Amino acid sequence: MKTILRVAIPAILFAAAGSLPAAQLSANASTAIPHDVQQLVAIDYHAMENSNSAMDLRERVMPPELKRFEDALKNSGLNENHDVEQLAFALFRSKDGDDKLDTVGVAQGQFSVTDIMANFRKQKLKATLVRTNKVYPLAKTGMVVCFVDPATMVFGGSDSVTKALDARDGVSPSLLTNAPMMDAMKSVDSEPLWSILDQKGTQTMMRQILGEAGSLTDYDTMKKHLQASWYSMDFQHGVKFDLTIATGDSFASSTLTSLLQAGLALRKASGTEPEKQALTATSISSDGGRMSLHFSTTDAQFNSLLQSPLFKGIVR
Repeated sequence: MKTILRVAIPAILFAAAGSLPAAQLSANASTAIPHDVQQLVAIDYHAMENSNSAMDLRERVMPPELKRFEDALKNSGLNENHDVEQLAFALFRSKDGDDKLDTVGVAQGQFSVTDIMANFRKQKLKATLVRTNKVYPLAKTGMVVCFVDPATMVFGGSDSVTKALDARDGVSPSLLTNAPMMDAMKSVDSEPLWSILDQKGTQTMMRQILGEAGSLTDYDTMKKHLQASWYSMDFQHGVKFDLTIATGDSFASSTLTSLLQAGLALRKASGTEPEKQALTATSISSDGGRMSLHFSTTDAQFNSLLQSPLFKGIVR
């Protein structure tokens, strides 16, 4: 279960609160995301709000940085419970080979742009131009926002939003030109909450989630086989989580499967009863060049897991 939570929590962290069955990105939203994405998380806002399990998890793990994103939505004059339908966050590299990551948010919905502009004028907020794009500061957040069309809003730090607008305007490549990430997205974007990670993002994720099992082998030797990954969560009937990691060859996927199974066995030997129930509900398998992990539980069992020492240790 440590494996599951370390992968799932980053996605839940981004879920702010807002009934569509999937968190799919429009063409305008996709073009506003820069090409070199390390991780992209997308959420059906309303589906998250309608799940007690999702909201309980959100309340326990939301750090101050993500509270700023919530405040940014509110300060734009939006009613985030009704206006926002889908929300996506992209962590991207500014330069090829650079370890520094920028973050930009993209909200989709039916926005009352006229009312929002009136709210900006009332706050005496003035726009700056990035070519023809009007970018407004969000009071007391240190963030900015730009409506690229009446149904798509880009927000985040000023530098990140400028880079997102560069991608949308064709000044720099966008997500649409990143074939591996677009292919990964096709596997999960029909789900209410999903995420895709590139090779470096997958390598970082696996280094974190292998934990004790990672000591059983030379991770640096194996990590070069990790190509990409994608996962989704569904809270409609209990909690379901599915993760797939592409390795490119069956030997690597089998090795990774064995490592994760060893990690689950170690945890099961010392875990609490809720943790052991969660581990029993977890299956890991490999097929060709892919490793798959599936977890499913009831809302009640998931709530018990949130109280466990394992969960508290992970999110501390």
